[in-house]
Amino acid sequence: MPKITLPTNLKQPFSIVYGSERDLQLEAAKPDLGTKFDGDWEVISEDSGVSAMQINLMPTNKIIVYDATVYRLSRLKYPDGVPCVPFFDDLTKQDKLDCFAHSMEYDLQTNKVRPLKVTADPWCSCGGLAPDGTLVSSGGFADGVKTIRYIGTCPDCDWREYNNYLKEGRWYATQQILPNGDFIVIGGRRSFSYEYLPRVEGQTTDKPYFFPFLYETQDIDENNLYPFVHLIPDGNLFIFSNNRSLLLNPNTNKVVRTFPVLSGGSRNYPSSGMSVLLPLNLGTTADRFTSDIKAEVIICGGNTHDAFMLAETRKIFLPALQDCNRMVVTNPNPNWETELMPSRRCMGDALILPDGQLLFINGAQNGSAGWWDADEPNFTPVLYNPEKPKGERFKVLRPSQIARVYHSSSAVLPSGKIWVAGSNTHNTYKDKDKFPTETRVEAFSPPYLDKKLNKFRPHIIEKSSENKLGNGRYFETKFKVRKIEGDKLNKNDIKVTMYFPPFTTHGFSMNQRLLVLRIESIVEESKGVYRVRSEAPPSGAVAPPGYYLLFVVHRGVPGKGMWVHLYQLTSQSSYKAKS
Repeated sequence: MPKITLPTNLKQPFSIVYGSERDLQLEAAKPDLGTKFDGDWEVISEDSGVSAMQINLMPTNKIIVYDATVYRLSRLKYPDGVPCVPFFDDLTKQDKLDCFAHSMEYDLQTNKVRPLKVTADPWCSCGGLAPDGTLVSSGGFADGVKTIRYIGTCPDCDWREYNNYLKEGRWYATQQILPNGDFIVIGGRRSFSYEYLPRVEGQTTDKPYFFPFLYETQDIDENNLYPFVHLIPDGNLFIFSNNRSLLLNPNTNKVVRTFPVLSGGSRNYPSSGMSVLLPLNLGTTADRFTSDIKAEVIICGGNTHDAFMLAETRKIFLPALQDCNRMVVTNPNPNWETELMPSRRCMGDALILPDGQLLFINGAQNGSAGWWDADEPNFTPVLYNPEKPKGERFKVLRPSQIARVYHSSSAVLPSGKIWVAGSNTHNTYKDKDKFPTETRVEAFSPPYLDKKLNKFRPHIIEKSSENKLGNGRYFETKFKVRKIEGDKLNKNDIKVTMYFPPFTTHGFSMNQRLLVLRIESIVEESKGVYRVRSEAPPSGAVAPPGYYLLFVVHRGVPGKGMWVHLYQLTSQSSYKAKS
């Protein structure tokens, strides 16, 4: 894990401040630096050993990956000296040993893996990064359905499992971090409730809270699993299930409001659409300590309410949905705004990129989630710019050659590349099939990684930049960037963004959020070397405590991200959501 310290060698700025508030009102924003580059793909591992059903980027620049144990098979064995896991084979009625690893740690620097040991089945579980960087995972299948598991950031850390520490089974549930750093776990198969994870490892949850909304949004084929959950800046939770949504106050456990129905089909598992909270722009808020920050969600793709039934029982693969729908949930009278994607998509991932654009990647064009229940992979990623006018937001990128359908995943990396892995449509590992079990790993380079843009790419000088941030406090980041000839760098040219790395599984990236910070000033210290003074997010509701990737973006071109640790001021540790 990166060492988080406050630098002691910060020098007093000696140059002028470019772009005062008055100057910015007079100077028009410059356009982003353009490129015709449509992305690039590279296979970075021919065999990672474990299919990436569930993943989370850690602040150690490693990715924790885990699959199900129910298969009792992977392509990675435990090393010598690690005991195999005993189990009873229901089919043969015999006691056997499972010597395969079903979890691993993927090192981004070396592209090597380290086997990890998980025993209580984490199949279709959920998770998220705690404020100290620990990955906390909850739920799963069979003996893991009520398990809470933890893995830290030490070089030799492994899973610590606590079975039966949840009050209800959480298979296909969603886990969301709260303003104070605690977690709420919502839903699961036949679990119409939610519960709060304990603050202290090794304790059980308190009690489940009945949530009728999940029962009301259940179809014959469910379509209410892995509900989309987003923490909005007033501390309430936006929860979307099937085709309906509401706001839940996690302090009072009361429903605050409901929203219009989203027509067209089902968006949650197994129809499996995509959803993100669009980037929160903190530079446009008049009062940084209010809840007047615009929060807008987007939900794209999925399938009809009967898609899973037809695929599962008759192998009829209905066309996935092609629509994208946005709603400003903080508006007094919100409504869905709809447009069409370039292609149909279910089981895809929606990732927020460092520059504030979205990437839709992976998935299928026909069918639904489930074993053997989809066809026609969507090989082609699509870029979505939420700031552009309707009709100009999508850009089709270069396709992959590897099918990434059911149980695939992806993650934004500090480099700005996208880590792409997984895909297993079977109840075991299969080498030869129309869609074989995938343990290859790819890296996708979005358009902003065009080599022709490298000369304009900012480079953070980490040793001279602050990486421990307090809510609402100012901090400074030092970076180098080449100026465009005849142009003066000012606040309009630079964005500072913070990205919370999500837990991704089954097409939903839990806890994902990107914040565009308010910039107070930019100072040129020497030729091409600048110091930007930014304001950290004002509260845990806007940005929960924990590790974030901080990016400096120069006219649409992001540099490599730096890990920062956002801590909560004592006075905010008992933050209460607005009723």
